[in-house]
Parts: sequence; C-alpha cells; structure tokens
Amino acid sequence: MLISVAVPVPNLDLLTYAVPEGVATPCIGARVVVPLGTRVVTGIVVEVGVGPTTNVKPIREVLDAGAFVPPDVVALARWTAEYYAAGVGDTIPALLPPMARGGRADAHKTTRVASITAAGHEALAGDDKLTSRQREALELLAGTPTGIGTSALAARGIAADAISRLTKRGYISLRNDRVDRDPFAASDRGQGGVGMGSDPDPTPFRQLTGEQTDALHRLRKLADTRAFHVALLHGVTGSGKTEIYIRLSSDVRAAGRSVLMLVPEIALTPAAAFLFRQAFGERVAIQHSGLSDGERHDQWQRIRRGDIDVVVGTRSAVFAPLENVGLIVVDEEHDASYKQDESPRYNGRDVAIVRAQRSKALVVLGSATPSMETYHNAMTGKYERVVLERRVLDRPLASVSVVDMREEYAIEGPHVILSRALREGIQARLDRHEQSLVLLNRRGFATAVFCRQCAGTIDCPNCSVSLVVHGEGNARRARCHYCNYTARVPPTCPLCAGPYLEQAGFGTERVEAEVKKVCPGARVARLDRDAIRKKGSLASLLSRFRDGAIDVLVGTQMIAKGHDFPRVTLVGVVSADVGLGLADFRASERTFQLLTQVAGRAGRGELPGEAIVQTLYPDHYSIQLACRQDFPAFYERELTFRRAMRYPPMISLVNAVVRSRTFAGAMDDASEIVEKVRRADPGLRILGPAPAPLGRLRGEYRAQLMIKGMNRKQIREALQSALAARPELQRRVVVDVDPLSVL
Repeated sequence: MLISVAVPVPNLDLLTYAVPEGVATPCIGARVVVPLGTRVVTGIVVEVGVGPTTNVKPIREVLDAGAFVPPDVVALARWTAEYYAAGVGDTIPALLPPMARGGRADAHKTTRVASITAAGHEALAGDDKLTSRQREALELLAGTPTGIGTSALAARGIAADAISRLTKRGYISLRNDRVDRDPFAASDRGQGGVGMGSDPDPTPFRQLTGEQTDALHRLRKLADTRAFHVALLHGVTGSGKTEIYIRLSSDVRAAGRSVLMLVPEIALTPAAAFLFRQAFGERVAIQHSGLSDGERHDQWQRIRRGDIDVVVGTRSAVFAPLENVGLIVVDEEHDASYKQDESPRYNGRDVAIVRAQRSKALVVLGSATPSMETYHNAMTGKYERVVLERRVLDRPLASVSVVDMREEYAIEGPHVILSRALREGIQARLDRHEQSLVLLNRRGFATAVFCRQCAGTIDCPNCSVSLVVHGEGNARRARCHYCNYTARVPPTCPLCAGPYLEQAGFGTERVEAEVKKVCPGARVARLDRDAIRKKGSLASLLSRFRDGAIDVLVGTQMIAKGHDFPRVTLVGVVSADVGLGLADFRASERTFQLLTQVAGRAGRGELPGEAIVQTLYPDHYSIQLACRQDFPAFYERELTFRRAMRYPPMISLVNAVVRSRTFAGAMDDASEIVEKVRRADPGLRILGPAPAPLGRLRGEYRAQLMIKGMNRKQIREALQSALAARPELQRRVVVDVDPLSVL
C-alpha cells in the first residue's frame, strides 16, 4: 500500500511512501515517522492508496491508530498550500501543537498523587510505630478518597521521605495524573495567561438594542439553514458586535454545533476569551502563539478530544481540530494581522471562509471598517450585509478635530510632537480623572541618526533602511526593525568622524517621554512590541489601564482596535499620515481604517469622547472621511482609484519578490520569470521587474514583479510554470497571492 505524506519541510510537496507488510495502513490525518534523506521526520498522511511509483521508501512507524488531525482539517491545509502557491509541508506546523511535532501525542504534564490503601486504613487503627508525620499523612489521605498531590502534602510539611517510607510499607500508593496546563488559571497566578481572570460561571446576556435584535435575527436565520453563508456585520465602533457574536454562538451550540472565533492579534484574545468563557464556562479554549508550548498543546488536545465547543484564537486557530463547525466569526476582518508573512502566506479570513464552505457553516465577518474586498462582495450581493449604524445606548461617536501640523510648526518650531490642542486635551482629562490614548504607528525613540557635517545616516548593514534609535541617554541602541541588527549609537559620525550627530523623526518611545514631560504628574505607559516582550506583560498592562492605574497609554496600532476602555474620553493621533507616503496601493485604505478604529476607542462609556488628529495632509480624503467616519463615501472614492489603476477588488493580484546576493542577479532572474510568465499566458498584465521598495533585506537584494488578471488560478499556474523551469529559484522567490502589502 502506498500513501502520500506531508512533512514539515518548506517548499516540499507530498511524498510517497510504502506501508510495510504486516503494518496496518494508517488513515488520513494519522502521523507517521518517515525517512527523508539522512533524517527521520514526523509527517501527516494526506492520501491513502495512491498510484504506483518507483523507488519508494517504507515508513518507519505509525504513531496513531486513528486520525490525529481531523481529515477535513488536513484537506483544508492542502487547499491552503495550493491556493497560496506553497508546499504542503509549509502548512504542517499550523496543524500540530508544538509538543506533538516530534512524534508524541501524549506530551502531557503530570503530577504525582498519593492515595491511602486498605493496609493504610488498618495501620491508622493499630500501627503504633507510625511517626506523627506519617499518621498525619494517612489521616489526610483517609479523608480524601481520590488522593492528594505530593506537592500539596509537602506544603503541609509532610516531606518526601515520609511518603517514601509509607509507600514501601504498602500504606499508600502513588500514581501520575495528567494535568492540563490552563492559561486561564495562569492569569490568576500572575503569570500572563489570557489576562482577564478565569471565572467560568455563565453570566446573563445583556439587553439588546433594536438594531442588535434585528441583526441577530437575520444572522440566526442564516445559521439555522445549516448551509454555507457569508455575512458582513458592518457595525460602527461601540455598536455591540461582540454581544451578537456571543448570542449567535449560544444558538449554534444549542443546535449541537461548534464555534470558531478569530481575532487578529494576541492583544485582543484576552477580552474575547474572557467574555466567551463567562458565557459558556469551561467549554472554551484559546489558541495563539503567546501561550507556552505546554499550554498550546493541552488546549489543542482538549479541542481534539471534543471537550470544547468554542475556540477563540488568532489566524492559526482556523486549523484547530474542531469537529462539526457551525459558525465562524472573523472579528476585525479587515486587519492585516490575519495575513501570514511567511510561507504559506495565507489570509486567515479567507481560509476561514473556505473552512465554513466545506462545513456548511455560517461565516460572520465583523468590522467597522471592512476591507475593500469584503465590502465589494457585500455590495455586489455575494455576501449578506448586516448593518449597525448606532452605538449601544445611542452613545454618540467621538467628535473629531484635525490639527494642521504645518501651522503648529510655524508657531512652535519644527520639533514639536504634541500639538497645543492635544497637550491641553490630555491635561483636561487628567484634571477630570479620565483616561487618554495616544497613537503613533511607529516604534522607537528616533527614526534615524544623521550627521550635520556630511549628511550621512546610520544605516543597517543588512537592509536598505536607517537604524531606529531605542532608549535614551547611555541606554541608547540603534536597531533594524527588519533583521533586528543592533549597535550602540556612536558619539561621532562613522563616515566622516564629525561630532555633529542628530536624531531625526520620532516613535512611540519619544511620544511617551514627551507626554511625561508636558504632564509630569501623569501615570504614562507604552504599548508596542518592544514594551511587551516579557510573558504576561501585555495582559498586565491592559489590566492596569482598564483598572485606572494608568492615565495615558501611548502605543502603536495595537491600541487602535477591539479594546473597550469605558474611562477613555480622549484619543490623540500623532502623525496620522505616517502611512500615506508608502509605495503601496492600500496606503489610503489602511490610513482610513486605523484612524476610524482608534477614534472609536473614545467615548465608549457614559462620558462623551473626543479625537484629535495631527497631520500634515488635513485635506487628504482618507483623513477627512475617517474623521467623519463615513465608510460608504470612502469606499466609493477608493473604488474609483482602484478601478482606474486596476487593483483589487477589481482584479486579482499576485506579488513576487526575487532575492539574490547582487542587485543585477535579482533583476536578471526576475526578468527571466517575467518573460516566461508572458509566454505562458499573454493575457496577463505584469508590472516590473523593478527594484522592490525595500531593495535590500537581511543581506539580499530584492526585485519585484506584480501579475494582474481576472482569474487567480491562471496567474498562479503561469507563475508556477515559470518557476518550474528554474527549480533552483524556488527558495529565492517569495510568492504572495492576494497580497496585503507590496513592500
């Protein structure tokens, strides 16, 4: 019998192996140990009974009697690899929990438990040779028929030596019990976890508004059909989308089906998991990379065993081994975090739609600022469109004012960071004991170091970017945000030895310092990737802000979406136009989404909210329409641009980046690919080859080409045909189907 196996090796397709005589044929989804060159690896069976071939090696071992990964999830991973022009081996890490990839299905944590025996009960009644500690141990165990952990006995002062002596005399027995590592309990111990507490007691649903009731009714009708549907839940910030998700999930669970709830970032998982756990108790699991390997493994196993009805997680949770899925929710569906930036470069939202299609389930895509593709599908009738136009309790949207920073520079000088309006707004909130959020979507203290004598900059030796300064004073370090190269900021220019080095630009660290400077009594904190490297720091920071222990929270886009902080009445946006200058056709869309989302964090409680937007381009349509929170108008304006320039959603797009040790090599290889694609399909439109916007990355030069067409499959096939003619190029070409960034 021949089988096809996917092994976790990048760019590798299915491999064929033979099942030796006398070995039971493994089923689809089972893990097998197979030889691969000089190595032995663990793979997943994808096909059984494949066609004959020569020189087939036998498998070494079958690890599972049944399917370790559900066959429908295996099929979904195979579709993902094909659609995103990747090897099936690229998808394997997403299917398996970390501790099962080496071959063990039972990599569980255990605890030693002591139980009293019949002889132990007799000894309590008549053995005069027992020490006081031994008698205390037996009395404790006699009162607990299920046994007591040896660690708990040790905490009572009963040492391991006493337990050992009682075991040898046959008075107690020892066993190893499996213990699931619980991320919810971890948060209560101050170790991070989901960071929102672990009370599993169900709570009553909140009262719905009329709009919420109508929206829920429409979605219930779709879910009740037990057929595939996609619905866009287009609700303004604060309109109560999460409550609808929970109500709909309750209905689906009552019908005997399971629920998958996707959020774009780990930062949003705690709140979502907490709310679902409050509603549905312990039948909720979480899946994301912020958990320890042990926690992820045990949560995955609970899902696989059928102990779970609801899974909350980030994009990789779309491959969770959940049976009988009836509802998939993709919250903040527009968010770029759903797109993986390494092979396979899948979009979790789109894979979720395919999974729902195969499961005959309902997909709800929720957003206040839908992606252009999703909204286009809704407007053309491909998706249902369900709208929430008002906030819960009819709370008003935040009032938004725009500050023209050109005027601020003219009055206060070119180095001003916080405008007068924003400084006064923060101070007013401090005086009223309210909270503020300040957004700048750029990390670091300064974005560049330049020399006033020779005009040189301190650049990354591996990438074509300037190093970003982090820290102040003697702690200053210059770091590349792409390859993580770091160096001490030199006292003199490395090019001309001049002593006139200055810092240009600023990031969240500098904004944090500026807020502390202008508001010395404020309790200020920062939320970006640099500030939450330690496990548990994200949950701790969010909890402190929610509890009112922080007055002003400065951060990147991590603070802009999904969070519900009732005490926040002011949002300030520094450099609102920071993304408009990027060489990316989605720049305006991302700017509109970010500004609308962050403005929506203000005024979600009883007090009205305000947003102050600082920009050099106050008349740009993405900024103007974001301030009015007018998505339909933005969609029409942006669609005109996309139609004229032939960009998604009007056409399909595949981006390819060719890497080489030299610039000429990258351009030559890219030119050859372009010629081969044109010969394979003359009807496709190709832009390039050209130097990529980020021309050098991690020591390699990069050339870029973009292929446009009406049929995505034709584009993929033409490109794969071109690459097949140069197999050695496979590892040096990055293929991105439906790219969200072309940088």
